[in-house]
Amino acid sequence: MQAVIVPDSEARGLMGLLPPRLRDLASMARLDRPIGWWLLFWPGAWAIALAGNGLANWRMMLWFLLGSIAMRGAGCVWNDIVDRDLDAQVARTASRPVASGRVSVMLAGLWMGALCLVGLVVLLQLRWQAQLVALSSLALVAAYPFMKRITWWPQAWLGLVFSWAALVGWVEMTASFSVAGALLYAGSICWVVGYDSIYALQDREDDALVGIRSSALAMGRHVRAGVGGFYTAAVALWAAAVWCARPDPLALIALVPVALHLLWQVSTLKEDGADPLQKFRSNRFAGLLMFAACVVVGAS
Repeated sequence: MQAVIVPDSEARGLMGLLPPRLRDLASMARLDRPIGWWLLFWPGAWAIALAGNGLANWRMMLWFLLGSIAMRGAGCVWNDIVDRDLDAQVARTASRPVASGRVSVMLAGLWMGALCLVGLVVLLQLRWQAQLVALSSLALVAAYPFMKRITWWPQAWLGLVFSWAALVGWVEMTASFSVAGALLYAGSICWVVGYDSIYALQDREDDALVGIRSSALAMGRHVRAGVGGFYTAAVALWAAAVWCARPDPLALIALVPVALHLLWQVSTLKEDGADPLQKFRSNRFAGLLMFAACVVVGAS
């Protein structure tokens, strides 16, 4: 039998100690689920490390981390507002604050605005070229919740959004675009499609019933092969980015650990039970391995 699905609004640890209203606000921003902000942060950290001499710009990385926490939270609140009717029909999301009616759309909108103000503080720390790149992502973010209604590949749109920090980080370090930065971004998109397809395995049955589209449904029985293909493309594009930054065969060796980790994910993936969530969360470590590779290459 399939394992019981844990609602993603379940209060645990410190969340369970908060007053109900604060708990709902924290839940909407997914402050109890740091995997999301790590996945948003890593592409920007990769770009800073690869283009900006390793860890020399650690202060900027901290600003990127704060921005990732705030803007991931704002994006989740926006997603909850737009998807409140669909969320109410899916077991894992039915108890979310907006979907369940515990939080009004107006209060959710005010909370989203507060999180965006934190993002604005981070934006002001960037050079003007990077500010323009960051602001240009807002249309992609706003459109994302609607993609599951019009395409079988909303994960590809999420890839565009969740990888955008790679472009912002590269421009922040170099004041311009480059082939290496574009390849890093493209590789991140493939990585996001892969890991979010794994995440979507949790909701396949409910999604099919209520008409939500996802790459996990589009791939059907070939999810493992599909994820493997996207991960392979990600590593190939990252290798090309590293080569553009440092055309030395030895530099490519730095990518071996992250490639092996992604291979492990695909080769051991189970499409039901708790395994999809565990594999999805393991991408925090995949991002760290890629970051280490960028640090080594960028500092050499």
